[in-house]
Amino acid sequence: MLTIGFKVKSGFAVAIVVAGPARAPRAVARHMVAMSDPKEPWTRQPYHSRMFKTETDEGEIARRVKIVKRCAKKSVEDLVADVRRSAEGLALQRAALVVGSVVDPATIGSPHMRAHANEGRLFRTALEDALLSHGIACDVIVEKTLAKRAAADLGRSAAHIDKVMAGFGETLGKPWRAEEKAAATAAWIALGGKPRATSPLRT
Repeated sequence: MLTIGFKVKSGFAVAIVVAGPARAPRAVARHMVAMSDPKEPWTRQPYHSRMFKTETDEGEIARRVKIVKRCAKKSVEDLVADVRRSAEGLALQRAALVVGSVVDPATIGSPHMRAHANEGRLFRTALEDALLSHGIACDVIVEKTLAKRAAADLGRSAAHIDKVMAGFGETLGKPWRAEEKAAATAAWIALGGKPRATSPLRT
């Protein structure tokens, strides 16, 4: 089996493809998944108008959101096609997304922080919807819980997980930053086949 782990950022996601079994995972590939249009710079932060300012034009926000969803759909389509083309008979059925938060933006008082929360939710759900359209089940993991979740689901010590991540980094080469490690850890968790419903709020 193959799985893909994603570290979701504003406007893009880092993706790491991992092959099983979970007891002996191996890193297969690294991808960058675009979810914004470089010709439309504000689609990277669609709820902002300029630094520390929020966009108040609902029509403009709706236009940007539409572009984000279109970009996510196309990027995931290309990613899934590439992974399945080189899968050597392995099934691609699961993914896991590492995100900063699943807090309801409506509960945030600060307009600036609420804009960030709206963007986090948008990019997370656009990516999830695109993956689901290809029959790929998704798990959403809040980043601050990732280490605890990995230890619990994989039954491995933090030291062992770090060692496996270092090996993945040697296989895939640089850059091998926190984003890649988070995505790779999520992919390994997905290999374990223990999805948990997080019921994240959606757009």
